[in-house]
Amino acid sequence: MVNSVPNPRLNGATGELAMARFTNHPEKGRFFMVSRKTKIALIATLGATVAMGVTGAFAADPKAKWCEGVKIAAFPGGPQGGVFANNVYNGFRQAELDLGPTVTYYFSDWDPNKMLTQIKQAIATKVDGIATYGFGGEDATGPLVDQAFKQGTIFTSLNTSLLKSQEKYSASGFGYVGAPNYKAGFALGSEAAKRAGLKSGEKVFVWGLKGQGGDRGQRTVGVIDAFEKAGAKVIYQEIDSATNADPNAGTATFVGVMKKDSDIKIVVTDHGGLTSNVSVYAKAASLKPGQVLFAGFDMSPNTAKAIEDGYQNLVIDQQPFLQGYIPILNICLTKKFGFSGLDINTAGAFVDKSNVAAVAPLAAVEIR
Repeated sequence: MVNSVPNPRLNGATGELAMARFTNHPEKGRFFMVSRKTKIALIATLGATVAMGVTGAFAADPKAKWCEGVKIAAFPGGPQGGVFANNVYNGFRQAELDLGPTVTYYFSDWDPNKMLTQIKQAIATKVDGIATYGFGGEDATGPLVDQAFKQGTIFTSLNTSLLKSQEKYSASGFGYVGAPNYKAGFALGSEAAKRAGLKSGEKVFVWGLKGQGGDRGQRTVGVIDAFEKAGAKVIYQEIDSATNADPNAGTATFVGVMKKDSDIKIVVTDHGGLTSNVSVYAKAASLKPGQVLFAGFDMSPNTAKAIEDGYQNLVIDQQPFLQGYIPILNICLTKKFGFSGLDINTAGAFVDKSNVAAVAPLAAVEIR
């Protein structure tokens, strides 16, 4: 069966009535048959459409506060006003200002159990989206992710991944913004060993959160694996809950470790708050700048100053501001336009004395 359909839009281009002819065929399917004049007209029309570019009738106009009306629960971590959490919080707030959603904030003092309880509270409020850490691990957090998506709440993670949940719900908006934690830990340990000229049998002190398990614990495991690969003797200390919430609480612990093993060559603090406190720890243990190589995670005003003073030697900058900003953007893009989850690695660089001057001004205002 062949049908001819008048197309007046092509009339002006050809000087005569153009007929777009199509054929239905049970095997070959549906296709168009056009004359040479019609082909010329089509090319002319398409050229005119392309020439219009983004100003044409099909272009979407930019809109301020395009995420207005969307309600989001955001988790900076904690404590409120603390190191790292403040950078994430600043990223959240900037995204809230730029995009227009209504954001409720939950600070958890870095306590995974408190965070899980707060996630349950956020789900109960039926917000449009939740941006939080994966500290609770997959076993504890996975069922909450299921519950959230079942009721239409977009769930996404920052800093610490939930890989199974992300795989399950990535098409529905579950993303991850942060470092690949094991790789980041291994990279820091390897670089610290290289810079210190670490030899087999020499001692290193790793102060971390291996016992927390999940992806967060894997960062500490990565550091330890790097040192063990280099043949070092690893002295490990789990960060207790008091020090996790307040780094000053760990000063006596640090002094005790360093007095017991005064020949420690490298110290790694696997915690932004502890890294910001390195100068306090070193002075309390009567260490001079450069006597021990200190390596750690995350920039802060105190960490920048410690690098400048020679106490802190190496830091991985996770860019926590982005770990706040992009998850809000992720939720807004999914809620408004149906985009899938974003997966962003924010830990791309080391900071040391050679480049700290470029980062320090941003660290001072808690953006870096």
